[in-house]
Amino acid sequence: MPQLSGLYYPNRIARYFFVAMEDVMGTSGFNMLLLQAKLDLFVGQFPSDTLDRVFDFTYIAALNSALEDTYGERGGRGMALRIGRACFSHGMKNFGAMSGMKDREFRSLPLDERCRIGLTALAQIFSRFSDQHSWVEETEKAYTFITDSSPIAWGRQSERPVCHSLAGIIQECTRWAANGREFYV
Repeated sequence: MPQLSGLYYPNRIARYFFVAMEDVMGTSGFNMLLLQAKLDLFVGQFPSDTLDRVFDFTYIAALNSALEDTYGERGGRGMALRIGRACFSHGMKNFGAMSGMKDREFRSLPLDERCRIGLTALAQIFSRFSDQHSWVEETEKAYTFITDSSPIAWGRQSERPVCHSLAGIIQECTRWAANGREFYV
């Protein structure tokens, strides 16, 4: 296991990732991934459902890297996107400010306003509850979700994008805010 980063997710968000991974990969596939990532201490024991910031970014990066090692670049990307979408569906949509997005008042807002509010709420959740500082910038044609210190890419060097599970979370967030409409992320 590489040196820990000293940057943390709360156990609850890490738990959402674990539940999503087990859902997408199955229990035995997820346990195999934990072993490959040298995170055998988590086999059969998910992080607790607390807001304690103790799940190191290095663990998330190791899982992401193990996905690519196991399934290849394309297969790992596809799995990571599915895991990110499932992570949002299994828990993040009910986390903090996101839970208010179920209200009828929110659903009656214009599409672009719902997407902006959803992405901003997601960025605020990461920034408030973890060491993943995120924010949203808006132009006339697009929203840019920016993350400083990505846990998914922590300690990695790459010539290509590797934060596919975060892209999956963002995809599902915008899809949910837009009542099922898909957007390019």
